[in-house]
Amino acid sequence: MPKPSLLRHAASLPGWSRQSFYLLGGYLAVMALIAWFWWPLARDAFVVDAGWDGERHWRFDWLLLGNFVAMFLLIMAKADWRADLKIALAGLAGGLAIECWGTQTNLWFYYTSQRPPLWIIPAWPISTLATDRLARLLGWTEKLIDHRPFDRRQRCFCVAYWVVFTGFYALLVWFAAPSLDKSLTWVALVLCALFILTPVDFRWATLTFVAGSALGYFLERWGTTRQCWTYYTHQTPPLFAVLAHGMACVAFWRARTASHWTLLKLTRPINNVARVPLPPDNQ
Repeated sequence: MPKPSLLRHAASLPGWSRQSFYLLGGYLAVMALIAWFWWPLARDAFVVDAGWDGERHWRFDWLLLGNFVAMFLLIMAKADWRADLKIALAGLAGGLAIECWGTQTNLWFYYTSQRPPLWIIPAWPISTLATDRLARLLGWTEKLIDHRPFDRRQRCFCVAYWVVFTGFYALLVWFAAPSLDKSLTWVALVLCALFILTPVDFRWATLTFVAGSALGYFLERWGTTRQCWTYYTHQTPPLFAVLAHGMACVAFWRARTASHWTLLKLTRPINNVARVPLPPDNQ
């Protein structure tokens, strides 16, 4: 049996497969689309400045490059186009809803003054996929480190879940207080409360929240310090915005599971009828 090539062996170490490279093509296409609309902002990342000696020097945006590389490495690992398509669609629809809520209620605004700018929406599926991979990595690390029985670990995650999500909801109400007269804010509050009060997996929800918040910090740090988007508090970034990335990914995951469960319920009668054996032709 021939040995795999060195390149294929190197690609298998981080869990890359043929589907990973298909996903890479979509990732690069989305990044090119966003860069097209972000060109006035991206141009500043490579602008040539005149130094004190009168010479021109290149300035490079390392934070932007770090965000792109980190998400590239994450979404390439353990790619599965069937599962990833559902995750991406949930991120696309959920991201559009979140951007509509924030920009329409003036909680944040973009440098283009669009409400919301459609060019930012494709970034949500990418960050959602990256968060899914990061949460799986955290879950693998947690199992590797914590050797306690499953029941004890679940109780710890249960306590952590209620502490983290209760604190986030209080922060959400405080941050959204200036827009409590808007119906979109009340919809957001009700949906968040519904997701929080109906947990289905304390461990995965907590890990997803932590992963989304960790990735969200660097994304928000870049966007607010480069003034691509600005929150009404003018913080760079506000704590709520960082944690909101974690809550958004949890909401996307819950929406996927709820839609899958609903689809199974709707199609179960059809599947049951399909399993009933047909009578012989002579009866």
